Amino acid sequence: MEENQHIEHLAEIRSLMEKSTRFISLSGLSGVMAGVYALAGAFVARHHIVNSQSYQTFVEGYNGHYTDPNHSEIWFFVLLGIAVLILALGTGLILTLRKAKQNNQKLLDKVAIRMGINMAIPLAAGGVFCAVLLYNGYIGLVAPATLIFYGLSLINGSKYTLDAIRHLGLLELALGLIAALDIGNGLFYWSVGFGVLHIVYGTAMWWKHERKKSA
Repeated sequence: MEENQHIEHLAEIRSLMEKSTRFISLSGLSGVMAGVYALAGAFVARHHIVNSQSYQTFVEGYNGHYTDPNHSEIWFFVLLGIAVLILALGTGLILTLRKAKQNNQKLLDKVAIRMGINMAIPLAAGGVFCAVLLYNGYIGLVAPATLIFYGLSLINGSKYTLDAIRHLGLLELALGLIAALDIGNGLFYWSVGFGVLHIVYGTAMWWKHERKKSA
């Protein structure tokens, strides 16, 4: 009986230490939904490319330098990407807020703010870099760049949250580097990185950390 009480006390102490040093309220379901949104966005993008009147010009630019003076194709993908991002962030915010309440943890405590800052630095740098690539027409490098900087962002912020985030970041980084060697198939790698990996890791996180609480 006393041994069980000691084990319970140790578990409570460990939980308190994790809450004070790590943001443990990231929702696995938010990762799953982000992956679903990304795959849906990739499907729309692929459909648009195949049916685009300037398809050949776009594909040639994807492998080198895209010279459409109106940037019509680029703006379509930029707006599509923004829509996917808004959906993913909105869903993630709602689900993470719900989990934070279950864990009696504030959504914007010191640990969460530190995690956000550490993730925001690579993301901001990557956003500027991708904008420069788009402005100069090097669209073939955008997908690899988004994966690389996103991976760096996850790795940079992982010390303030679950260990699985670091593993996901390493995979995103590796996938981005591979994509940089296979220019022309960026949409495929983007779908795997932001779609499939998010769904796999989101499901794993939900199964490990949230399944029992939601049952």
